[in-house]
Parts: sequence; structure tokens; C-alpha cells
Amino acid sequence: MAERGYIHVYTGNGKGKTTAALGISLRCVCAGKRVFFGQFIKDWEYSELRAGEILPNFEIVQFGRGCFIDRDPEEEDCRAAREGLARCDRALQSGEYDLVVLDEVNVALFYGLFGVEDVIEVLERRDPGVEVVLTGRYAPQEIIDTADLVTEMREVKHYFNEGIRSREGIEC
Repeated sequence: MAERGYIHVYTGNGKGKTTAALGISLRCVCAGKRVFFGQFIKDWEYSELRAGEILPNFEIVQFGRGCFIDRDPEEEDCRAAREGLARCDRALQSGEYDLVVLDEVNVALFYGLFGVEDVIEVLERRDPGVEVVLTGRYAPQEIIDTADLVTEMREVKHYFNEGIRSREGIEC
């Protein structure tokens, strides 16, 4: 029988949630495991999108139409997020992946792109040997209760507050 996979949640207002998920992904790939990395909300050309070209057994897909800093989510955002959740559901059940990351899924939940019960159902249907990472600030209590490991990133100080924007290879 395959080893049990656990559910990790990386949340909080501090920097490093996606970075931590990429770190565990790299560790898995280097151990000969297969990773599916689904990014909700995001649609920018982040540097990590090139990882699939470099790393064997690493697949990364974006399911977003951009950030909601300056606009409310539209029906098209909900559709893209639901399609992304369905794709992650298939990855979690397929037996093809050892680790599946739902990057920024908590933000998608916060903005109501789909319901927390939808995510919990996807987690319950997964192959029991698959490790799962859910990232994003605003993790709802139901997700925290479902998880086996929860890490909260807390901002203490950030240079963004001094006007420093995202830098390639560091934040994007």
C-alpha cells in the first residue's frame, strides 16, 4: 500500500507561501516524484512557469485571469477557477502525481470563485497516497480543520511597504 499523503496549508499575510510550495515541489522532483502545480487567480508570466521546461516530472498550469486588487471578480473568473479546480481534482485522483499544489486556492475561496465545500470534496476524493499543498492568505477554518499541517506566514517587515515592487526571480 502506498504511503499516506498529507494535506498542507500555507497561509497568512506574509511572503513565502508560493515559494514554500515551490520548494516542496523541487524536493519531490529531486526525489524522483511527480508534481502538478495549479495556480489559481494568477495569469502573469511568473518565472516559475519555466520550471516545467527544466524540471522532469513537474507540470505547472495557471487557472486565473489576474489579481483582484483593482476590480471585482467576474463570472469569467469564476469559470476559470472552477475549471482549474476540476483539473486539480483529476490530478489528485489520477495516480499520475505524488504531490498536487493548489496555489492561491484560499484566495479563490475568499473571493467566492467556488465554495469551501467544493475544495473539501476534491480533497476527500483524492488518491490517499497523494500529498497536497493549498496556499494563499485567508485560509478558511474549514480548510485549516481538514489539513494535517498548517503554517501561517506572518509579515513582520516587507520592503514592498517602502515602494519596492516585485522583482523577477525573487517575487515573480
